[in-house]
Amino acid sequence: MQSSLIPERPLVISPTLAATIGLEEAVLLHVLTELMAHRSLQSRDGLRWVELSQQELMDALPFWALIDLRRVQKSLQELGLILLDPKGSTRDDACLYAINQRQEQGGAAPTPVSPSPAPLAQPPRAGASYIPSNWQPGEEWLRQCRQQNIPDAFVRDLVPGFVLYWRERGQARFSWGNAFFKYVLREWRAEQSRRGMAELDSEMSAHWWPSQDAMTILENAGISTGFIEDAVPEFVLYWRERGASSGAWNTRFIEHVRRQWARYSASIHHDSQPRCIPEDWQPSAECYEILRLAEIDEDFARGKVSEFVLYWRDTKQVHASWNTRFLQFIKYQWARRLVEAPNMSISHAENQSFIGKGQQEPGAALRRFTDRSWAE
Repeated sequence: MQSSLIPERPLVISPTLAATIGLEEAVLLHVLTELMAHRSLQSRDGLRWVELSQQELMDALPFWALIDLRRVQKSLQELGLILLDPKGSTRDDACLYAINQRQEQGGAAPTPVSPSPAPLAQPPRAGASYIPSNWQPGEEWLRQCRQQNIPDAFVRDLVPGFVLYWRERGQARFSWGNAFFKYVLREWRAEQSRRGMAELDSEMSAHWWPSQDAMTILENAGISTGFIEDAVPEFVLYWRERGASSGAWNTRFIEHVRRQWARYSASIHHDSQPRCIPEDWQPSAECYEILRLAEIDEDFARGKVSEFVLYWRDTKQVHASWNTRFLQFIKYQWARRLVEAPNMSISHAENQSFIGKGQQEPGAALRRFTDRSWAE
């Protein structure tokens, strides 16, 4: 008794044929044979041709999408098992199909049309094919994705959408693996861009650390690794307290470290920390250059260094810039020298305030020798 679960005549597939040419190919070949047995045929060149439209084939194979039908049909053509003649049909939407076996006269068994002596064993020829519904990328394509640092999970998540897209388009390709690899690369770059944009809204993390690229840029600028690493906690604390959100944390860190390094480098050469004058202190070359521009004799300035150092060592005072103090001291001494010299013009004096009415009053000489305004 026939089961209600099988309302139609079942398809009977040869296991040997399916193992030889593929299950889907065997199904289509069997259905074509059944259709040819129940329809009017045309005989030509020793072959029997049946006229079928795509819709008629779809009705006979309702479990396949059109793209699957085209794919399997093309596979049978490449195997040399079926022949198609679109131009020989009497209908615009139909095509002539033939099993590639010549019918011999006298009831002899049909023989395949040359040049294919054993079509069932013939390997498929290379060519474009439609993508199967269960398509998966080969291991060689997955390996190429790994070489681009693309995670396997990201790659496999793209497979269903890729298959669905190309099945709906119904296009054939020579290499689906190559098309998929290019698709993955585009999606990975887009994902990286999306991650970068998403980072723009992220807050500073307590465990944030600069990227390797940022470290390399700073190290190439001559900044020591220790200085860079020491700047990280301060940078993180500063931005965490402000609760700011940004994506360019590495860029900000690079700018921060460069500013800090510039200040640090400047402090080494121009220390702003007040301190006592060293016993062997000497003015810098820039200091003498300023004095030459003021037309003050360099030998005169050098001769006053010991006096200058002795005075400040005795007072034990601290200052941030001894060069500035020395310039004030020398200009003061040079101006006094010009005033006291009877044959020298005072027009070149740097400080005219040392000459005047006060010098001719009683006690002017005492005030000149006890004046320490240059040291204030």
